[in-house]
Amino acid sequence: IGGTTDGLTSYGATDDKVSLAALGRALDRGVNFFDTSSVYGYGRSEQLIGQAFKNARDRVVIATKAGFTRWDDEPDFSPDAIVRSCEQSLGRLQTDHVDLLQLHNPSPEAIRRDDVIAALERMVRQGKTRAWGLSMRSPTDALVSLNETKPPVLQVNLNMMDVRAVASGLLDAACETGTGIIARTPLCFGFLSGSFGPETVFAPGDHRNGWPPAQIEAWRVGADRVLASVPHPAGSTATQAALRFCLSFQAVSTVIPGMLTPDEVDENVGASELGALPQSAVDAVLALNRTHSFFVRD
Repeated sequence: IGGTTDGLTSYGATDDKVSLAALGRALDRGVNFFDTSSVYGYGRSEQLIGQAFKNARDRVVIATKAGFTRWDDEPDFSPDAIVRSCEQSLGRLQTDHVDLLQLHNPSPEAIRRDDVIAALERMVRQGKTRAWGLSMRSPTDALVSLNETKPPVLQVNLNMMDVRAVASGLLDAACETGTGIIARTPLCFGFLSGSFGPETVFAPGDHRNGWPPAQIEAWRVGADRVLASVPHPAGSTATQAALRFCLSFQAVSTVIPGMLTPDEVDENVGASELGALPQSAVDAVLALNRTHSFFVRD
């Protein structure tokens, strides 16, 4: 819902009225976890969330991220920058605290500095955030940070065509440490919605225009293949099957699909109502990933 920013950095243009309607529908349907970042729409996403929930703050859990101010600038994970970013986010969100403050795609090296974690823990003590976490660029980096830093929360990629978090042992390790896992990109950038064909054209500014054509085709064809291995109850959708896959792992605390419209909210909520996939379906998807890579290597 942040809308477009310069370059290939978004999912295209958005309408604030539609975004607010979607947020309202989500709250009405029982969704209570909302993940955003200071860099999404360069603050626009946070502003909309703040506007939508200013009179319902006690009913929502808000997670945001610090580190980036612009996509084309280097991230800054210094303690001063983290504190400054959080304060600015609080203003846009119209709240005196966030429930979770995450560092946004830091390298493991960036968080080996003692003062970085100390700054996050200090903000917890001050009540600026209830908890801190790390949104890592890859499951491999997440596993390194889990072993070294023991973060309370990790946000990682997980979907039917990206099971690195499973194969690496990250999810098992998170269960052992009690680390909450937030599963992002559960629809693999929309490809697991089953709605993209060879003729699909992405909107100007859509980051998918920056992926190599071979990777786009691999995800499009791969989505058809993994979705075919999963049973679809009558009336359910490919999107719901993909979300149910992520909900099938004990380590996963919550899954964060995007939403642009109230109808998309309803579809997402339907996945929760259906619950986890049968274990046989999960096993089939994992087996496909062992014999086929959905990532195109240069």
